[in-house]
Amino acid sequence: MNRTSRTSRARVSLTVLASATVVAGLLVTTVAPASAAKNTTSQGPKPTVVVVHGAFADSTSWNGVMRRLRHDGYRVVAVANPLCSLSGDSATSRTFWPGIEGPVVLAGHSYGGSVISNAATGNKNVKALVYLAAFLPEKGESAVDLSGKFPGSTLGEALRSVPFTKADGSQGTNLYIQNDKFRHQFAADVPRDETDLVAPTQRPVTNAALTEGAAEPAWKTIPSWDLIATQDLNIPPKAQEFMAERAGAHTTKVRSSHAVSVSHPGKVTDVIEEAARSVR
Repeated sequence: MNRTSRTSRARVSLTVLASATVVAGLLVTTVAPASAAKNTTSQGPKPTVVVVHGAFADSTSWNGVMRRLRHDGYRVVAVANPLCSLSGDSATSRTFWPGIEGPVVLAGHSYGGSVISNAATGNKNVKALVYLAAFLPEKGESAVDLSGKFPGSTLGEALRSVPFTKADGSQGTNLYIQNDKFRHQFAADVPRDETDLVAPTQRPVTNAALTEGAAEPAWKTIPSWDLIATQDLNIPPKAQEFMAERAGAHTTKVRSSHAVSVSHPGKVTDVIEEAARSVR
């Protein structure tokens, strides 16, 4: 091989190497901002999502939703709702917020909707409310009032009442869904092997919590989103529609049982993230 040929090949190799370096540089500058955009926007960090479960459930009912939200870059806080009294449960929920910096999106399922309506009133950090097969009570209304406002709820006949003695000596009543009726009543579109575990470990709610009237609701001053479960046997779909329209909520419907956060976590996540995008 002559010297001219070797020189020519060397120049070609250098040209190829330079081109590859340029392409690699372009890939780095293209991919990096896209990755960074997942966690922040030009308007600031994503809000924290605080989720509140309802009656007969616990925070694990949000697992599928929380997994998706975390994947999408959201910080999520799950409130352990005592299910004892509306005013007391609302006060408990408020204790989760002082350490949260920046805007908050509150999401409540079922009776958790009543709790977030009470708890968020006057809180400047809460920028959006999300209701999922939930109650949006007006001042003075209870969960029992609203579930009986329209036909369709079969919850009353599926309940089991268990009296208990409070710490002050007064009497109270815990309410459970009968185990053999749990899946049909609460979670008909959730696999039976799951509901067979949830039914005997369900969290009871007191009768007092479901009959206590609500305080001035936060949905009057904070934008709200509502996912209506059209196959709900706890809160009639007509009642959900009535409450959503009254609150001026951004409304979506899904063919779901009352356990919408378990059976349709993707749809629930979509609605929460829609609300979250509005406040960033």
